Amino acid sequence: MMFVFSTVYTLAVLFLSTKAEPKSKSCIEVRAAYSSKGFNVNDVPNKGVHGHFHLPPHTPPPHQRTQCEGRAGERQREVTYFMGRLKRTVVVVAQRTNGKQWTAGAHLKVCPQGYSCCTLEMEEKLSQQSHSDLKAPVSQLSYNLQSTFKQRHSHFDQFFRELLDNAERSLNDMFVRTYGLMYVQNAELFKHFFQELKRYYMSGSGAVNLDSMLSEFWEDLLERMFRLVNVQYEFSDAYMECVSRHTEQLKPFGDVPRKLRLQLTRAFVAARAFTRGLALIPDVVSKVSTVSASPSCVRAAMKMMYCPYCSGQVALKPCQNYCINVMRGCLANQADLDTEWNNFLDAMLSLAERLEGPFNFESVMDPIDVKISEAIMNMQENSMQVSQKVFQGCGQPKPGKGTRSGRSVKETGFTGRFRPYSPDARPTTAAGTSLDRLTTDVKKKLKNAKKFWSTLPETVCAGERIAGGDDCWNGTAKSRYESVVMGSGLANQVSNPDVEVDITKPDGVIRSQIAALKEVTGWLKAAHSGNEIFVDPGEDDEDGSGREESGSGCDSPSCDQDIYFSTPPTHVNPRLVVFPKDTAGGARVTRGSAALALCGLTLALLAPHWR
Repeated sequence: MMFVFSTVYTLAVLFLSTKAEPKSKSCIEVRAAYSSKGFNVNDVPNKGVHGHFHLPPHTPPPHQRTQCEGRAGERQREVTYFMGRLKRTVVVVAQRTNGKQWTAGAHLKVCPQGYSCCTLEMEEKLSQQSHSDLKAPVSQLSYNLQSTFKQRHSHFDQFFRELLDNAERSLNDMFVRTYGLMYVQNAELFKHFFQELKRYYMSGSGAVNLDSMLSEFWEDLLERMFRLVNVQYEFSDAYMECVSRHTEQLKPFGDVPRKLRLQLTRAFVAARAFTRGLALIPDVVSKVSTVSASPSCVRAAMKMMYCPYCSGQVALKPCQNYCINVMRGCLANQADLDTEWNNFLDAMLSLAERLEGPFNFESVMDPIDVKISEAIMNMQENSMQVSQKVFQGCGQPKPGKGTRSGRSVKETGFTGRFRPYSPDARPTTAAGTSLDRLTTDVKKKLKNAKKFWSTLPETVCAGERIAGGDDCWNGTAKSRYESVVMGSGLANQVSNPDVEVDITKPDGVIRSQIAALKEVTGWLKAAHSGNEIFVDPGEDDEDGSGREESGSGCDSPSCDQDIYFSTPPTHVNPRLVVFPKDTAGGARVTRGSAALALCGLTLALLAPHWR
């Protein structure tokens, strides 16, 4: 049977004065390595041959030098021709596998022409393999980064949610123990308070206006307590609306509402922004991981990884600088993330320090029951003055019918006392840790993640993937790599010697993630100052439209010292006010603690009127 070398042929040539000796190199190692990749070993010739040989003038006609017969295996034939008077003999080695005709080394698209153990079909298959091999280490590094911050986000989110649950449970237990039926009959007020705090944590100002919610809570609490301390009078709904309108002027709860609003706003804004930042990291990494390698990148990866196979050097690894140039060309767009990525991580680290200090969510929520109790005690202490101001502003109320005088403490048997609060006490949560420990851990992870994208080429081109010294593959041979190493980023690849990069066409996915990082960095910086930037409920969170700011607006050194502040002489807009440190804060807490007994006494005297 006759067959023509239409696709692949192998020539081994020796110019001798009389007769050429056949010379070829075994491709056994290539066959083994190729087969280990899952390809058919029969694709590989048994021996490598010269694949791009041009016969000199006076060569016999094609039918004499290119045709031969044979079954699967090898056939060889001598072709004799003359160059002038000099006789030459060429040994033509032809191979046919499974009835297929092929030519080793001829017309390879990527690897160097010449002696080769590769065919065009092999090169195409190895190009597909190189695409997978190029993606694998980058995908693994990206997956590790995603997993790290998915886990940290889960820990923080779970911790914040359980702090809210613990705070609600602690207040309920303490108030039931201290006030008994009086609290139980008004428990829905406090239940709603915590429900709204939880909604604010989950959805922010788009769902709950924290300032308005807190104002309504104190107004409602004042209404209920005002009736209790003035049980001898009868109040209409219109009268109580008048009382509520003057809550801020009356300041019946002392400075507690203002302090608590400031503390809650800063702590919640910081906690929400930080958890959203942690959630963004795996999201960005996931989207960037979908960016496909360009055809020129795949071509360069094939040349770097598998062209040594074609020359029979399966163990030959690429030179490190050669690998870095290829990877910097392939990951040029990803490297452009680095500036906004690092800015974002710096903002996260800065906010983490706030969480450890003045905006500590744990230190605000854990003693919130004591703080609300202090407000109630302030109302008890100032009840007569508050009542007189109300009567002057809203009018003298009508006496009630059938009111009974209060009974003594001994008659009621009331002995409830508040538990002392220790700032060192920490709640037990499913996260099994404290905010300080969580923050210390995540700060290390954030620092390690800096420059992740720009250093990916160096991270990939290390260890067993490259060869040190000069005994390495430089893209054409086993020798030193002489080209200059390119810088990181798309713009620096204009002269990349190994990868053709179109610097005029930045990747759309990468650009969108750069914009997302920039936007969230703005949120983090606002949260660092105690302000929240939020979008309208109908807008997408990633859309920059409809954004507003709310919060304390504190961006001075005093924020880092003490979150208890003195009361300003006049009302000021709470959104953008910097409150100075309250040097008398400690005395204030002491006075509140001294009023515990008075609170119990007053409530005990009022107990009969709740029946």
